[in-house]
Amino acid sequence: MSATMIFVNLPVKDLEASKAFWGKLGYSFNAQFSDENGASLVISDTIYAMLLTEARFKDFTHKAIADTSTTTEALLCLSAESRDAVDALVDAAVGAGGTEPRAAQDHGFMYGRAFEDLDGHTWEIMWMDPAAIQAQ
Repeated sequence: MSATMIFVNLPVKDLEASKAFWGKLGYSFNAQFSDENGASLVISDTIYAMLLTEARFKDFTHKAIADTSTTTEALLCLSAESRDAVDALVDAAVGAGGTEPRAAQDHGFMYGRAFEDLDGHTWEIMWMDPAAIQAQ
């Protein structure tokens, strides 16, 4: 059985600015599934985010697009290989124009921080000590 893949679709106000933001974080895009209306952000071999212009996003739903300045539509969480990797990614996101909505959460065996991208989508980045997972 092959691994399940996820394709998260997110509306963006400025596609080129969003592509530049994610590029500064070290991510790439799959050109085969990108055009002037959307960009396929490659997060891993099984995780992709489709950054869609708001007009294109509206083609897939009859609901209003969430105003991320006042509403949280989702919390997207990605794992990191270490505490340092958590810090590096969030620091890079803030340096690229994102914001950090809250202080780091340090539970010893688990460490996480978050950033909001240019469109206010919240990305949680977390590391968990593999030994703590195996102890369960």
